[in-house]
Amino acid sequence: MSGNKKQVMSALRVKICGITRAADAELACQLGADAIGFIFYRKSPRSIAPSAAAVIARKLPATVARVGVFVQPGVDEVEAVCSAFELSSVQLHGQHDFELIAALRRKLPVICAINISPEFAIDRLHVYRDRCDALLLDGYQRGTFGGTGRSIDWQFARQAQAFGRVILAGGLRPETIAAAAEIAQPYAVDVNSGVEDQPGMKNHAKLQHLFTQLKDFRRDWNPTHDHTFPLA
Repeated sequence: MSGNKKQVMSALRVKICGITRAADAELACQLGADAIGFIFYRKSPRSIAPSAAAVIARKLPATVARVGVFVQPGVDEVEAVCSAFELSSVQLHGQHDFELIAALRRKLPVICAINISPEFAIDRLHVYRDRCDALLLDGYQRGTFGGTGRSIDWQFARQAQAFGRVILAGGLRPETIAAAAEIAQPYAVDVNSGVEDQPGMKNHAKLQHLFTQLKDFRRDWNPTHDHTFPLA
């Protein structure tokens, strides 16, 4: 690693997404995950029912955030999940309705997920400035809403911080996570398919390897904060 590592936030946050099994969530929390993501989009291979997510969520430490992942939901859909268990924040994929986002933000933080193609002009992110709590930058694959396993340009992610807090996603895995963190210097990383055996089933050795690779970026990590993600 180069000396640039010293410039990276030393309390990098980590979200493990696409959780469907309690054992995976529990290990992620033991290793130091700040947030666990539950996908409430039925077409996703990692989809989970709100009732099943609630069972897992009740086993999580109070310091770990529960993030609900939705694709173009209505307020009623989000409220239905919130009636099953308390979400810490919502992550929205697809076309973003800023009136809906404003309504949701009166209740809890909103993460806007954006699929970044090689041709994506960074100025397009200007519309999100001050209108959501974080930008999750993911790889692009036509017809999908995340979980593509495709990487984005990490320098692009670093520059995108001019428009808001950045959560880096897109094809992150133990072998690439340290380089991604060093180059992009994000607020947080979001890892899903890169630590799986198959969709929704995390590989425990890969999870352990991931957090080992990130230890130098989390020297000042403090698990005693509340479960807000992203932090205010």
